[in-house]
Amino acid sequence: MKCNYFIPIVVLLLSVNFHSYGQERPDHTLNKTIHQHRDIQPVKDGISFLAIGDFGRHGAFTQKEVARDMGTIAEILDMNFTISVGDNFYPTGVQSTQDYQWFSSFENIYTHHLLHEPWYVALGNHDYEGNVQAQIDYSKISRRWEMPDRYFERLIEIDKGKYLQLLVIDTNPFVTKYKANPEKYLGINDQDTKEQLQWFETKLANNDPKIIWKIVVGHHPLYTGGKRKSEQETKDTELIFEPILEKYQVDAYICGHEHDLQIIKKNNKKVMQFLSGAGSELRETGKIEGSLFAQSVPGFMAFTLTNNILKAYVIQSNEKDFKVIYQTEIKK
Repeated sequence: MKCNYFIPIVVLLLSVNFHSYGQERPDHTLNKTIHQHRDIQPVKDGISFLAIGDFGRHGAFTQKEVARDMGTIAEILDMNFTISVGDNFYPTGVQSTQDYQWFSSFENIYTHHLLHEPWYVALGNHDYEGNVQAQIDYSKISRRWEMPDRYFERLIEIDKGKYLQLLVIDTNPFVTKYKANPEKYLGINDQDTKEQLQWFETKLANNDPKIIWKIVVGHHPLYTGGKRKSEQETKDTELIFEPILEKYQVDAYICGHEHDLQIIKKNNKKVMQFLSGAGSELRETGKIEGSLFAQSVPGFMAFTLTNNILKAYVIQSNEKDFKVIYQTEIKK
């Protein structure tokens, strides 16, 4: 008489497989951090986000490496959103919502699941060389790309009914040399800068006690130790926007335009500037009065925010891994 061992063995194997799956599943949930790093930690009772700029080059230079490390950091921090400071597509923006650059420079590059959380996107000068309206309209197609207009506001809950006021502005129409070249910067002279400034101040004047942090995002820096430190566009940006940021006690200004990573805090000024423009091609940089950090290396910045403290991390992307090369904080 033959004994049939087949059925019990199959049942045993199935039991083992289901048990193993049940044990491993928590480590593969989309919202669970499975990476850890000694130099950067998530926060409890708060939010986290990344800032990237000057990036869209079909994956060229170091765009792919930076995107890879953005995904890793996003997982470490259980990230909530990403900020783009502009120059989203080189060299001349996009032409439509179906432009191939959406795939070659964005969708197929930033693939980690946490990089599918919202992207709050500013416009850069290279974006003005293409169809700006296409970038606005892409917000209706993409589940992550958020640019409802050329400038906009988001109120983001941090914890226990306290909020971050995030204002994304369009600095391009304030640059005189762009307005003098409307054939290159399409529609630049159609923008009402007085209207934007009125909107900007009205939003910042919101004294709702639930708003405890104010962060502004724009493309052009107020100050820089890089290529454009003495150029008129930088002087104009500082002249126009610094007094407003100071008047309304803005905590941080996040920008790009220079292809490097800088943090600048001028003496006797409230606002700290975070320049994160090293998403692909790089340029040399340096330090000026108030510079806390300046390096021309591929990378981006990561932030954690609670009701009491903003922590900023400068992330350098290397060939195979990342490195936290600087960190600072702002306390309430």
